[in-house]
Amino acid sequence: MFVLLKEDIRNVMAKDPAARSVMDVLTYPGLHAIIFHRIAHRLWNRKRYFLARAISQLSRFLTHIEIHPGATIGRRCFIDHGDGVVIGETAVVGDDVLMYHQVTLGGTTLSKGKRHPTIGNGVMIGMGAAILGPISVGDRCRIGSNAVVNKDIPSDCTVVGIPGRIVKRNGESVTTQIVMDNDINRVDPQDNTIREMRQRIEMLEQHNEKLEELIQRIEEHERHPHCWSVSIEES
Repeated sequence: MFVLLKEDIRNVMAKDPAARSVMDVLTYPGLHAIIFHRIAHRLWNRKRYFLARAISQLSRFLTHIEIHPGATIGRRCFIDHGDGVVIGETAVVGDDVLMYHQVTLGGTTLSKGKRHPTIGNGVMIGMGAAILGPISVGDRCRIGSNAVVNKDIPSDCTVVGIPGRIVKRNGESVTTQIVMDNDINRVDPQDNTIREMRQRIEMLEQHNEKLEELIQRIEEHERHPHCWSVSIEES
């Protein structure tokens, strides 16, 4: 336990420029929440469910960070600021993960079993991001602030938006934004529908312009019927 605590303190000192000393780090609610969770998680694994839940609720009251005692948290996890973070029972968080306040690792179903996400090693999760369902986030991914992710993400990706879209992969920008899919990262199937709607709108605009021209001619004819008759006689 003390070895893990030393790792956590060194990790916070390395990742938070505001941390000036070990005493500063010892006041961090994110660190307190991780310590409480390690105790609660051990009790949970020993089937001391009530005591584990009591400790997790005490941690929630003191830190405003809710981590279910059944969740698996890796080494050197740093919850910066931390207020409003929620991590569900079957969530798995890898090593060296950095997450900010109001992050949610939540479920999308009421059925038992695996229903929360699995986060890889070295992942950064921005403020307000929601990662939902029994999905996997690959190693070294970066999840932007307020992103909503409910599909698998391969390793080394940057994801932003609602729904989450890959904008970088392996350090290179993705020109065509990709929507996460459980099987493979593919183009959003709604893109074809949007493209067809745009084409129809363009056709309607062209027809509308022709109708406006025809209406103008009719209005001119009604205002100047003599001109029309003279032009017909001359022809």
